[in-house]
Amino acid sequence: MSSAAADYPADPREGIIASGIDPSSWAYAEDYIGDDEVVTGARASAADSGVGAIGSGSATALSLLAATVGAKAVVEIGTGTGVSGLALLRGMRTDGTLTTVDLDAENQRLARKTFLDAGITSNRFRLIAGAALDVVTRLTDGHYDLVFCDADRRENTAYLHEALRLLRPGGIVVFAGILTGGRVPDPAHRDPETTALRDLIRAVREDDDLVSALLPTSEGLLTATKRLN
Repeated sequence: MSSAAADYPADPREGIIASGIDPSSWAYAEDYIGDDEVVTGARASAADSGVGAIGSGSATALSLLAATVGAKAVVEIGTGTGVSGLALLRGMRTDGTLTTVDLDAENQRLARKTFLDAGITSNRFRLIAGAALDVVTRLTDGHYDLVFCDADRRENTAYLHEALRLLRPGGIVVFAGILTGGRVPDPAHRDPETTALRDLIRAVREDDDLVSALLPTSEGLLTATKRLN
């Protein structure tokens, strides 16, 4: 989850330009699983705190990706109020542990409540308050199955570098908010955040050791897996 609510539209359907799929079909896919009561509460906490939260489609995709790799160890950069963390935990192995990092200790208090309200036991998550790049540099090389990044967009390329160090072969890195606001494909937008997003996309696409895809769920997920060889 991003710390800035402005990063995400109040409704992810706003500003969608669909190619080959009509808006009602896109909305149907976005709400394929939908939010339960716990997630709805976490979203309300995010709105009250001015924190951005990934959309339902992105949350569903995160659960699927975590389940696909049989994730036991996951790192999340940007805890928010627990929407994305809960999606990851629900897809992970039942003996798996989520390590989630956020600058704001209050965000993490709210995320802890979200996880516990959903029936996640406290031994399955580790909340670390601090600057992402200060924390993740201390985590173990090659130990993690999935790294999810939803924090300072301007630091995404640095997050990518750390994620590739942390991931085992076959592990997945995911970045949220790639398509938010339609700025990235529009060359007229040259602000630092948009430029950083373009740099990230280019770095992932041009890395021969990665197999990647840009998924148009919610606000967009950039996903990549480390080749097994």
